[in-house]
Amino acid sequence: MGDIYFVRHAESDIRVHDEFSRPLTEKGIRDSALVTNYLKDKNIQYIYSSPYVRAVDTVKDLSERLVIDVTCIDDFRERGISRWVEDFATFSQRQWNDFDYRLSDGECLREVQLRNVKALMKLVQLHPEANCVIGSHGTALSTLINHFNPHFGFEDFSKIKGLMPWIVKMSFENQISIKIESIDVFKNNEITTIGLSEPMLTDQVK
Repeated sequence: MGDIYFVRHAESDIRVHDEFSRPLTEKGIRDSALVTNYLKDKNIQYIYSSPYVRAVDTVKDLSERLVIDVTCIDDFRERGISRWVEDFATFSQRQWNDFDYRLSDGECLREVQLRNVKALMKLVQLHPEANCVIGSHGTALSTLINHFNPHFGFEDFSKIKGLMPWIVKMSFENQISIKIESIDVFKNNEITTIGLSEPMLTDQVK
């Protein structure tokens, strides 16, 4: 059985509107050490990430500590919006209410979920017994959780809006998801189980 540790990036500088290059804040850089502290003894063998700077930099300290290179996978990138959205809460709720809603040139949540699940499936097949880390994003990670637990929706997403970084552990057995756990690195690594409606194959995409 292998475990996948998704790491939602630490606090980023929202003054930078470019999705790819937005950096971590000074607080975000400091908080990334909490990720390293939790994962340093989890027998991590591979580290992957969204190519976005804030995701890579959140797992950079862990990468250096374990001497494991970060491999970027484009399909783990955050949802594409196409332009800066001032009323993000309203936009986000509309997307969660309608997984096919998107702005012009942007992505709907169904598209984000599809590519993230497919990328995850490839890694689970490639490393069935290994523990891996994946640098991720709030919306992208939440759509993955929703894939395995359809009850995870906008209200749940709203609760983790300010939780950066955030670790989600997904456990697999024979390519079937058997457990999802939330780890709050700000509360002494408090662990909460995110229940599955039923064990699901990673290729059972909506």
